[in-house]
Amino acid sequence: MQIRRRQFAAWALGAPLLQQLSRASQAASQPWPAQALTVVVPFAPGGSVDVAARLVMPRLAERLGQPVIIENMVGASGTIATQRVIKARSDGYTLLFGVASSVLVAPLISPTKFRYDGLHELKPVAPVASSVFALVARPGLAAGSADDLIELARQKPGRLTLGTDGIGTSLHLTGELIQQMSGIDLVHVPYRSGPQVLTELAGGQIDLAVLPVALAQPFVLEGKVKALGVTSRQRLATLPQAPSLSETPALRNLEVEAWQGLLAPAHTDAHIVKRLADEIAILQADPEMARKLTEAGFKPMRMGHPQFLAYLEQEKRVLESTIRKANIRTD
Repeated sequence: MQIRRRQFAAWALGAPLLQQLSRASQAASQPWPAQALTVVVPFAPGGSVDVAARLVMPRLAERLGQPVIIENMVGASGTIATQRVIKARSDGYTLLFGVASSVLVAPLISPTKFRYDGLHELKPVAPVASSVFALVARPGLAAGSADDLIELARQKPGRLTLGTDGIGTSLHLTGELIQQMSGIDLVHVPYRSGPQVLTELAGGQIDLAVLPVALAQPFVLEGKVKALGVTSRQRLATLPQAPSLSETPALRNLEVEAWQGLLAPAHTDAHIVKRLADEIAILQADPEMARKLTEAGFKPMRMGHPQFLAYLEQEKRVLESTIRKANIRTD
């Protein structure tokens, strides 16, 4: 009787694990997708990356016929979330809604701390949208344009402050690129998040900031901060008062548009990657989806898996050059 009791106890304790293994085995044997997907967003709810994910992922769920759960995993400029997906099973059920700062930049500026290669340990699926950045200033700054700012900064080298959402982020590197191209010297002030930067700028604690248009736009329209220019080649219909920074002679070659896209663990099946890329392409071609993205400060970024990979490889080379010239290291 004692042996039977022990056998029953062991069975009872092991039953939940057996059930989980059974469900995983059944899912693996069924056509993909056979269960909910988890899309890991490496930033807090309400930020620009999270906004883009929450616009598109519910529609992707409809297309796939399975729930898509958004998991916000905050910390270390997105690297915690990125490494979580790198280590996930390559079954197509855990994906990263990634950005350049965690996928490409972090290993470049801190190679001893972040020992991963985003282009080899993740498989780019497709970009979802791109966002344009804005160079914005506190209302009282004596500069109404990028030309004015450059002149002011040259008169006061190392005295004007520039806020971004952290060291090595896409916003930080864009700020460095602006300085390198125009020959000015600004003091970088890193914060933990874009919304925090915007609040500090509106309150006059810092002079300037580089922020996503999607985040800064409401404050610009309300007159709480002023936009000196945007990083796209063309002006934006949603922010027509802000010129392209490339209209400024010193910045005529500047063009920065930050991607947000889906990436999967490196060994994810090619058929799953193609299915996801095809579904994203269909969503991007939908006029209603394009309208919602545009109104939020984004634009659809249409690119298949091979083109996306080539795009990221080229971007990595540009980032390496910018980081080397600015001597950005956090090790």
